Amino acid sequence: MGRNDDGSMAMRGIFGGNERDAFVKAAELSRRHNLTMLDKPIKKCVVYLDPHEFKSTWLGNKSVYRTRMAMADGGELVVLAPGLREFGEDKEIDRLIRKYGYKGTPATLDAVKKNKELSDNLSAAAHLIHGSSEGRFSITYCPGEGMSEKEIRSVGFEYCKFAEITKKYNPDKMKHGFNRMPGGEEIFFIGNPSIGLWKLKEKFC
Repeated sequence: MGRNDDGSMAMRGIFGGNERDAFVKAAELSRRHNLTMLDKPIKKCVVYLDPHEFKSTWLGNKSVYRTRMAMADGGELVVLAPGLREFGEDKEIDRLIRKYGYKGTPATLDAVKKNKELSDNLSAAAHLIHGSSEGRFSITYCPGEGMSEKEIRSVGFEYCKFAEITKKYNPDKMKHGFNRMPGGEEIFFIGNPSIGLWKLKEKFC
């Protein structure tokens, strides 16, 4: 899938088969349409999560690990998440996320060593790592009424109300990519983190 010039989504190709060639051709097409290489790091990134698709940070943290290679050190990732209502897609994952939080690789690996419940659920541990900025940039989640400020901050994220933040960053009024806001602030807007990967050209190999 990829975006047209007007921002609408379009299917770029369908691949199938048991041979490696199908995968290679799909990867080549995806690289052309889904990999965005930037000339400069993003200081502030605003990501919108469609409420019909993104109801948990388990899915919503695509906004973190799909942008982290393009984020500037000391930058800010703002996640507009009006449909957010939980952390995990099931009760046990949700419980583990609430207990251990998104605290980065060293803290998570230490928790895995010391807690059998986490070492027995390595998919949860991996998710906690993927959802952390490793302290390089801040992550501000902006939910609707489905989650409280206390819940958001308890797992290591900053918090702002969706209704409040969208007065400044309205997803319906921004184009994909870099935007110059009233007052001169530059932000990078992503309307759906599922369809891409963003990184710096200088770090691409």
